[in-house]
Amino acid sequence: MFAPRTGVPLAAAALALVAGGAAVALRLLPASGPLLAAFAIAVGLWAFLAAFFRDPERPVGEGVVSAADGRVREVRVAGDELLVSVFMNVTDVHVNRLPWDGRFVDVGTGGAGHRAAYRPDADRNVARSYRLETELGPVRLVQITGVVARRLVSFVRAGEARRKGERFGMIVLGSRVDVYLPAARVEPLVRVGERVVAGRTPIARVRR
Repeated sequence: MFAPRTGVPLAAAALALVAGGAAVALRLLPASGPLLAAFAIAVGLWAFLAAFFRDPERPVGEGVVSAADGRVREVRVAGDELLVSVFMNVTDVHVNRLPWDGRFVDVGTGGAGHRAAYRPDADRNVARSYRLETELGPVRLVQITGVVARRLVSFVRAGEARRKGERFGMIVLGSRVDVYLPAARVEPLVRVGERVVAGRTPIARVRR
């Protein structure tokens, strides 16, 4: 399955390019070196897009789950919020999922620049923030661009409600997603360096 709204058109275009190249190659056999090279590039492009925009179905995990695939880069309490930050590289699934049931109160874009997403000052990069109302209290999700990853895609709007594990957006070509949870209501379950899977890996336990 491809990521909605983004993956299908690009992968379809690449597939059309591959199919066109194959048709030309069949008519011009024996194929020339440049033609074979172009065909190989087209096949590689389609394979890359098919892998990059993959969007597998997943069972939803227990507790508060990760919003992104990747590696945990930071876990800390910031004021009255618990921050869990996940860095996605180019080989990860790039569709982002809700960590908990909630209603989107606001979706906004801000920031400037495209620093490497793993750097501390990447907090000032172009980013898209989502504020949610949940039974835990206010939750914030922040998609942060990087040096290469500069396209932020949203699948939701303010006022919409979604369930834990549902897709809310993606970042094209990687970067990072920060999740801010009410620190008084949860305790972290992950550490820096651990790999997590969006919608499946628990990142925090709810305090009862």
